[in-house]
Amino acid sequence: MCGIVAFVDNEKPQIKDQLIKKMKDRIIHRGPDAEGQYVDDDVALGFRRLSFVDVKSGNQPIFNEDGSKAIEFNGEIYNFEELREELIEDGHTFKTHADTEVILHGYEQWGKEIVNKLRGMFGFIIWDKKTKEMFGARDHFGIKPLYYAKMNGTFFVGSEIKAFLDHPNFKMELNKRALKSYMTFQYNVTQETFFKDVYRLPEAHYFTYKDGKFEMTQYWDEDFEPKDETFDQAVDNIDNVVKDSVKAHTFADKGIKVGSFLSAGVDSSLVTALMRPNNTFSIGFDSGYDETKQARELAAKLKLKNTDKLLTDEEAFKTFPLIQYYLDEPDSNPSVVPLYFLNKLAKDNGYKALLSGEGADELFAGYTAYGFNTKIKFLRWVTDQLKKLPKEKRYKLGKWLEGKQFHGSEHLYRNLAPARDTFIGQAYIFSPTEANEYLKPDYQDGPSITDLLKPLYDKCDEKKDMNEVAKKQYVDLHRFMPGDICLKADKMSMANSVEIRVPLLDKEVMKVAETTPTNYLFNYKGTKWAFRMAANRHLPEEWATRPKLGFPTPVREWLREKKYYEIVREMFEQDFVSEFFDQDKLLKLADDNFAGKIDGRRKIWTVYTFLVWYKLYFIDKFKPDESGIDRAKQPAAAEA
Repeated sequence: MCGIVAFVDNEKPQIKDQLIKKMKDRIIHRGPDAEGQYVDDDVALGFRRLSFVDVKSGNQPIFNEDGSKAIEFNGEIYNFEELREELIEDGHTFKTHADTEVILHGYEQWGKEIVNKLRGMFGFIIWDKKTKEMFGARDHFGIKPLYYAKMNGTFFVGSEIKAFLDHPNFKMELNKRALKSYMTFQYNVTQETFFKDVYRLPEAHYFTYKDGKFEMTQYWDEDFEPKDETFDQAVDNIDNVVKDSVKAHTFADKGIKVGSFLSAGVDSSLVTALMRPNNTFSIGFDSGYDETKQARELAAKLKLKNTDKLLTDEEAFKTFPLIQYYLDEPDSNPSVVPLYFLNKLAKDNGYKALLSGEGADELFAGYTAYGFNTKIKFLRWVTDQLKKLPKEKRYKLGKWLEGKQFHGSEHLYRNLAPARDTFIGQAYIFSPTEANEYLKPDYQDGPSITDLLKPLYDKCDEKKDMNEVAKKQYVDLHRFMPGDICLKADKMSMANSVEIRVPLLDKEVMKVAETTPTNYLFNYKGTKWAFRMAANRHLPEEWATRPKLGFPTPVREWLREKKYYEIVREMFEQDFVSEFFDQDKLLKLADDNFAGKIDGRRKIWTVYTFLVWYKLYFIDKFKPDESGIDRAKQPAAAEA
C-alpha cells in the first residue's frame, strides 16, 4: 500500500524535482517505509511506500525493460503470481517480485485490457516516455482512491487531494455545488470534489491523458442476473468463494504482521473465523457504546488473541479535526472516529495490514433500508408474497400505499414501490428543502437527488429484469460504497500507515453475489440470509444471525453534554459560518437538541463536520496533531 502523486507540465526538471518532493512528503503517512521519484521535461512522479511484498526491491517508480514506461501503484493485486507466470512465458523479464511490475508488463502485453485481468484493489498510473501519454485506472469498487485535476497548464493525479496543495499551479477553491447534496447524503456524492475542478476517478474506470486531452472509460460494471439454484447451492457457493477470497487477501512477505478487525457483527466475525490471525482488534467507547465485550467473547471461542481499547469522549472529540484532515473531504459518518482509532490501535501493536468486513451488506443485501421497516416476521412474509405480483400491479399497489398511515404501511410501501421512488442510499440527513432553509442562496444550487441517481436507475432499467432490491444494491455500490465506505476505510487506515484489505469486496465474490437469487438473501427471515447461513458454518448462530449494528458512536451523548455542545456551538458562532449558513437557525438547532426538544444530532454533526473541515483547509491551512496544532510539521498549503 502506497501513496502516489504526479503532474504533467513543461516546467524545468529542477523545479519539478523540488515540487514533487514536497508533494509526496505531504502524504508520507501513506508510505513511511520508502520513497521514490522520477522527473524529466514532461512529467514528475512521486511515491511513498508501505511495503508488504518484495520489501527489498519493490520500490517505485518501476520501469519496464527498455526504460520507456514507468508505473506508480497503490494497492494489492491478489492474482499477480498467476499473471506473472503468464507474462514470463510470453517473454517478459522481471526485475522484482512485486505485483506493481506485473501491472506494467501486463500493460505492455494487453494494453488497457490489463484492468480486466486484475483481481484486487488499485489506483495506478503508467507514464509512457516515448508517446508522452499517461494511463491510469481505479479498481472495480473504488477501494483505493485516485484524484485528478487540470489547472494553469498542469495536470495533477494522486492518491490524496492534499498532495496537490504545495504546487504553485494548484488553485485551492471551494466547490460551492458540493455542499447541498453533502447535507443530504453525509458525504460528497458528486464526481467533482469539495475542491473546485478536482475530480475523483470513478470506480471501475481508466483514463488517458495526452497533449492536454483527458479521456475516461468505464471498463466494468455489476450485472445482477440470478441463476436457477437451490438455497443450499447458493450457501455452498458463497461459502466457497468467501473462503478463497480471505485466503487470497492474507498474503504478505515473511515478518509482516497481518491481523483482522473484529466487531460484534457477522461480517468481520466471518473474516476472522476463516483467517485465524495471530491478533484481532476491537474498539469501543467508555461512555457505553461498546462492542469489545462481544468481540472478546468470540475471540475466546475461536481461541484467538484479541486486543481492544475503550476510547474516552475527550480523545475522540479532540482528534476529530485530524480525522477530517486525513479524509480530504468532509464525511459526517460518525464511524470515521472509531475507525481511525481502530487502525491506530493495530499500528501501535506492530501490525501493518488488517482484514475487514466491508462489502458484505452491498453485495449480499444486508441493509434494512432495502425494505425492512418492521420487525414483525408475519408482515415480512406477507410482503414476500406480494412481491410475486406482476411488476405493474406491484407498482400500482406501492403507489396507493404512499402516504398511507396504518401499521405496516411504510414497510409495504418501501418493498412494493419502485426503488427510484423510495431509495437514495444509506443516509438521508437533510431533505433538499431543509438544506435550503439553512443554506445561504449562493450554496442552494447543486445537483438534485434526481440528477445524482437517475443515471444509475436508468442503467438498472436497461438490465434484464433487475429486481428492486438489486437496484438498491447497485445504487449503494456506485454511491455509498466508493463515496463513504471505501473512502473512510482507505483514509483512516492510511492515516496510521496501515493497510485495510476487504476480502468480501472482491470481484470473484461479486460474481457469486450477483447470481444469487435475491429471495435467498433478503427475505422475511432477515437480511443477507444465505450469506449468514454460510457464516453459520464457521460461527456460532448468535453471531451469524445478529442484526446489523453499524459502528456505534456516541454522537447523541456528545451533543447533549454541556462540554461538547459548547464546542459545537462555538463553531456555529464563528464569523466565517455566515458565508454558508443561517447562523440563527444553526444555533437554535443546537440549542433545541441540547435541551432535548428534538433529536437533531445527525444534522448538527453533518454541519459541524463540514465547518471543521473547511476551517482546517481554507482558514488555518495547516495540519492538526493529536495534541493541538503544530505548524512546523507540515508545509503551508498553496494560497488560493
